[in-house]
Amino acid sequence: MNLSRFGVSIEENLLADFDRLIRRKGYANRSEAIRALIRNLLLDTRVEEDAEAEVIGTLTLVYDHHAGELSSRLTELEHRFHHAVVSTLHVHFDERNCLEVLGVRGRSAEVRQISDSLIGTRGVHHGRLIIGSGVGASRRAGGAAHSSGHT
Repeated sequence: MNLSRFGVSIEENLLADFDRLIRRKGYANRSEAIRALIRNLLLDTRVEEDAEAEVIGTLTLVYDHHAGELSSRLTELEHRFHHAVVSTLHVHFDERNCLEVLGVRGRSAEVRQISDSLIGTRGVHHGRLIIGSGVGASRRAGGAAHSSGHT
């Protein structure tokens, strides 16, 4: 791998804040942190600009399961998009509130449609879609094993 060096002019207080963040996040040095920021920005931009990009990620929802028909609506949407919702985790916080984490995979536009449909459902208190670094990863039918040795 060829590396290039470049200089950056930055305000002292901004650099101090960045250095604290680097330590808190556990980066080895500024270069590692800057590379991570650049990779994330490039990934975000690619996903935003290319509706056909293959993505993988998580959709996290916090909701009141007593709100109307919310539980049924969430289940219906998860089944409608069964090919893209590859896994779910459901946690009961208390008598009313639940956390749902969905593993999602597919075209960027479809994953965002699923996210928007679920987050916009009445009774959802909070929702966030996080697109992972699986862009361009090939689909494996039926969860077949791959080279890492796990299934």
